[in-house]
Amino acid sequence: MLKVLILNTLLFFHPVHVTLITINQAPESDTLKVFFRMYLDDFLRDYKLYNPDFEPEKNSKTNEIPDDLIKKYFIDRVQIYINHKLLSGSLSNVSIDSYEIRLDLVYHSDKKPRNFKIRNQILISLYSDQSNMVYLNINKYEDAIKLTVDRFEEELKVK
Repeated sequence: MLKVLILNTLLFFHPVHVTLITINQAPESDTLKVFFRMYLDDFLRDYKLYNPDFEPEKNSKTNEIPDDLIKKYFIDRVQIYINHKLLSGSLSNVSIDSYEIRLDLVYHSDKKPRNFKIRNQILISLYSDQSNMVYLNINKYEDAIKLTVDRFEEELKVK
């Protein structure tokens, strides 16, 4: 019980620098559903690097950043390829609370992907210990990828 309390307390102060992306594609579908989540304070710092005119002190809540600018930030920082083709996505939802920002995006893809590639450059210029976790579920093929500052891109054969 004490271990769980300590872990939750540490995560509350989030000494780790991590983002999470889940990518799901149902069999015989041409749609990738992408869910992204990161800590809000990290997003504000990285967004400041991305858009130097942004003033996080004045925009402490991201609802002051239009959804299209949040989408542009994500699309510029994260690229997803299926069968060597760069996909373009649309933002379907932005959810923000005191601690996190969560995005739901939809990408149109091939019904039978053979090759998957992701490039994730979120926060890598801020934290040397940054981890960007990616969980894949594409046509019943499942995998997990840990991207880092030194390895921010991964390509896989989808079986």
